[in-house]
Amino acid sequence: MSSTDPKALLPDSLAARVSTLTIKEGRAIAIVDAAGLGQQERDDIERAITDILGQREEVSETRVVMTAERTQRRIIAVGSGKGGVGKSTLTANLAIAMARRRRKVGLVDADIYGPSQPVILGNQGSKPVARDKKLEPVDSPVGIPVLSMGHLVEPGRALAWRGPMAGNALAQLIDAHWGDVDTLLVDLPPGTGDVQLTMLQRYKPMGAVLVSTPQDLALIDAARAGQLFDQAGVPVIGLVENMAGYACPHCGEVSDPFGRGGVETAAGRLDLPFLGRIPLDLAIREGSDRGQPPACGEDALAAPFHDIAAKVDAWIRAQG
Repeated sequence: MSSTDPKALLPDSLAARVSTLTIKEGRAIAIVDAAGLGQQERDDIERAITDILGQREEVSETRVVMTAERTQRRIIAVGSGKGGVGKSTLTANLAIAMARRRRKVGLVDADIYGPSQPVILGNQGSKPVARDKKLEPVDSPVGIPVLSMGHLVEPGRALAWRGPMAGNALAQLIDAHWGDVDTLLVDLPPGTGDVQLTMLQRYKPMGAVLVSTPQDLALIDAARAGQLFDQAGVPVIGLVENMAGYACPHCGEVSDPFGRGGVETAAGRLDLPFLGRIPLDLAIREGSDRGQPPACGEDALAAPFHDIAAKVDAWIRAQG
């Protein structure tokens, strides 16, 4: 065999995937970087390499070894200091919008006591299976793999768990077989309790998005949640103002039952980015109840979610 690189025997498209190729005493060993490849793609590459090298007189045996570095999974937490501000709706739509931007997104519904993602993502009643003592995420009609306590307990069943049990439940949801998911959105419960502390201690997020309505009480609680992330060294990507403006379906006049601009003002005061505002619209609630989040569409209701996703995506890319 000549001293030239044996990878030159392969087409460029295959050689680009081969880390090393050695041919010695009739045995060819190809080490293939299979990161991000599905099983069919792996099989096709192995077959192609085996066929090409098998035609060489100096090769009597070919072995193809697939390797892949562990996916560097980014965790983005979506939190709020107060319940009822639309955090779960934002998380689901943000996941869909980020997937539209070609991110491989998964979603963990960490609201152990009040899971809602199975309803929003349209897979209520689905049950995850376990493989090698880890859960497999549940597929959803909108294309986002998701795990939620709502998939593990009967709908409507109340959970009365102490902190350690809730923390262990969170670990099962995050330490699952997420495959090639590179960005995991975690829909946190409201407040600054045990689940949030477990998240910060065991799975330090890359960043956090905070959601609030414009009213003063919600802003106070959102600021408290922001302080928790700050103390843990988790950067806040930005703030989202939800339920900002209601357009009368009859006359079109816009009113602000929860106020307007409070979150943007708070973001400026705290020197944090303002990611955008989402209107108070009946269609958003109805779509979420039907398992058809607005971000699946291309209309005016989808636009604010896609705008926010673009800013979060840009922030992630800026981190390198």
